[in-house]
Amino acid sequence: MPETHNLQRNHLLAALPPAERKRVYPQLQLIPVALGTVLYESVDTAAHVYFPIDCVVSLQSLGADGVSAKISMVGNEGLVGVSLFMGGETTPGRAIVQSAGHAYRMMGQQLKVEFERNGEMQILLLRYTQALIAQMAQTVFCRRHHSVDQQLCRWLLRSLDRLSSNQMTMTQEFIASILGVRPEDVIEAAGKLQRVGAIRYSGELITVLDRPQLEKLSCECYGVVKRETDRLMAARPAPLTR
Repeated sequence: MPETHNLQRNHLLAALPPAERKRVYPQLQLIPVALGTVLYESVDTAAHVYFPIDCVVSLQSLGADGVSAKISMVGNEGLVGVSLFMGGETTPGRAIVQSAGHAYRMMGQQLKVEFERNGEMQILLLRYTQALIAQMAQTVFCRRHHSVDQQLCRWLLRSLDRLSSNQMTMTQEFIASILGVRPEDVIEAAGKLQRVGAIRYSGELITVLDRPQLEKLSCECYGVVKRETDRLMAARPAPLTR
């Protein structure tokens, strides 16, 4: 049995009632995930799902020319691999670790069995999927209508929500691939945030110094997604009946 206190750090796993915890927890394997690790590649047949504990995973859409852009991110609020229990056997994009840490891994077939029990885990997973869809839709809107500066603020805030520290390590090229912009755009946007005292950017280390300032400089997209996610994940309705 994995350590309970670690399992509780993932919000979905922590929200399970005792009976479902008893079935699910023994099937989880704690694994380390390094920065840049690809959990799924586009059109892969996914064998596992991942419940992040202290890592952050970026879900990316890939173009025919190999260019990628982030469509959502997953941290300790959710899981990576929703296609497995939504009826798909392959993944439409790439899942890549944007902040190193640990995750609990579970066989996809085992999760599907639990999902089809029509219990509270099914409700939690469906609510989480709805929140993820809302995040994806808002990300598309943000990329279309807001500046790189605002998008970087939104991304930093979303990352902070999933980390236990105000620091993150990654290259300008990696951030650019996540946002779908040029590295030069990231350098310029990060420079502006550093000049107003919101962050310190040294080498590959980003330190957030003033979160309220980031929230002020960000677009409304961060708040829209956070409110919707909080609303969906707060309630715990009774299981559906057939």
